[in-house]
Amino acid sequence: MSFLTWMGLVGALLLLMALSSAYLRRLPITTSAIYLALGVLISPVALDLIDINFVEWRVWFEHLTEIAVIVSLFIGGLKLRLPLRNPVWSAAYRLAAPVMLACITGVAAFVHYIFGFDWATAFLLGAMLAPTDPVLASTVSVNDAADNDRMRYGLSGEAGFNDGAAFPFVVFALMWAEYGELGGWVGGWALHRLVWAIPAGLLLGYFLAKGVGRLAIWLRSYHGESDAPNDFLALALIALAYVGAETIYAWGFLAAFAAGIGFRRAEIKTVEENPAPEHNEEAEKADEASEAEEHDSIAHPPAEEFVGRKLDEEELKHPSKAAGMVVAEIISFGDTAERLLEVMLVVLVGICLAIYWDWRAVPLALALFFVIRPLAALLFLIKTPTGRVQRLMMGWFGIRGIGSLYYLSYALNHGLNDKIADTVGITLSVVALSILIHGISSQPILDFYERLISSEKTKN
Repeated sequence: MSFLTWMGLVGALLLLMALSSAYLRRLPITTSAIYLALGVLISPVALDLIDINFVEWRVWFEHLTEIAVIVSLFIGGLKLRLPLRNPVWSAAYRLAAPVMLACITGVAAFVHYIFGFDWATAFLLGAMLAPTDPVLASTVSVNDAADNDRMRYGLSGEAGFNDGAAFPFVVFALMWAEYGELGGWVGGWALHRLVWAIPAGLLLGYFLAKGVGRLAIWLRSYHGESDAPNDFLALALIALAYVGAETIYAWGFLAAFAAGIGFRRAEIKTVEENPAPEHNEEAEKADEASEAEEHDSIAHPPAEEFVGRKLDEEELKHPSKAAGMVVAEIISFGDTAERLLEVMLVVLVGICLAIYWDWRAVPLALALFFVIRPLAALLFLIKTPTGRVQRLMMGWFGIRGIGSLYYLSYALNHGLNDKIADTVGITLSVVALSILIHGISSQPILDFYERLISSEKTKN
């Protein structure tokens, strides 16, 4: 296809989605499922407009998915407003560590014993399919900074942490395949990829963004800038956090997520030090009425309240309003970038299915979605401040997506193609099944959950 044909096709797709958005919101499926269907429609199995080979495009896929994931991780971290010591984070920590490891192990055992994969390849497939995706899980993640729902917070925190936390195990599987057996290299892998890379990435991203955030907010307030390019600030932070972490051999994904959290803490710290006059009385009342477990919540209005508002230079001279405006504009920019990247990548997955559909993904997806992930969540979320229904929902909404595609393309681009080529079709097919199954079930289940929460609040 020529460049003009590509441009016309993309324009038609975006126009269709824009004009039909009101109708799409009423459908009991997510927009990701519609993008996937459109991809299949224009693939060789239907209209035959585009033919894309994932393996041949693996370099492009690695970079496109890399960008999508780090943007989503940063924006996701920016929406998580509660301090890391708040109890609502406990579910996220469990989901991103023991639950993820249980999913890796469960998938590896399944494909080893059922499909006959060697252990290294089976472990690689488990690591690629284990993390909950930060891009496609947006439907069930935290909506905005005022959303403190424990189920949504757990899934959002997990999606942020485990897209980076799964990376060490992808590398472990590739090294296992290269060496052929477990040996002395495991110690070096653990020291570098776990002991150093995880905390280094988190700390670098957090403190870099927190420091830059305080500086940017002060500058906006000092100069009363109403037209500052905050989207550039977001892109700069994402790039610097990611590149900085990779330069010191830490995990860039974790740095991008921590950067979002750090920038949000800069906003919160600024507002705590300089509360807006009109909110002082409300903040005092909120503090007096808050329950013990909510002492870590923030009394000032979320930055999302500034989305779409235009503040004059005099208003921006108040640090709390400058902070809110900066964060609000970054969130608005990030949401737009996320949607564009989601459309492009999910459509590409639909096109690739024409070549790579693999029937083995069906039993694997059923085992992962209905058995492995839910059981792991129920087991490891015990004694967290979540109810049984919330644990079941977090077990169900382990959506596979763009992160898995990144790990797949990364593995293909780092050698051993002949040993891992068999995982391409399974990974793409499981991602497609996740988009469909979770997409169809998400709205009815969320509606049930909202009714349940409302009824519990009414009783209390």
